Amino acid sequence: MKKVLFLCTGNSCRSQMAEAIVNARMGMEWQAVSAGTKPAGYIHPKALTALSEIGIQHEGRSKRADEFQGESFDLVVTVCDSAAEECPVWLGKGKKVHHSFPDPALTDDLNDFRAVRDDIEKVILELLKTN
Repeated sequence: MKKVLFLCTGNSCRSQMAEAIVNARMGMEWQAVSAGTKPAGYIHPKALTALSEIGIQHEGRSKRADEFQGESFDLVVTVCDSAAEECPVWLGKGKKVHHSFPDPALTDDLNDFRAVRDDIEKVILELLKTN
């Protein structure tokens, strides 16, 4: 099974949604985890609501990128510009890809969480199909 790490700054919205979507939709091929360069310590409730609306019950936790030091990943995806700049160099030999998604927590509007969720589902699943 291939492993993917989604890296963001706060690990409360975008990277959590990517982790949950991949594990729910492609769990037979990919194992997804997520982390933050400066984790918020919680998962945003509206991210969980947006996921539940598409049938995904996510029970993750906000994690530091350092927790994965020494682990190998086939793919590391940074989902925000800040994380791309701060991406740890120890993340190994796996392919690194950057795709920035807007931060829905900035508006705190559930419709923005839904839009980012749908964009992540489309973009990330297509990315994993080609890797």
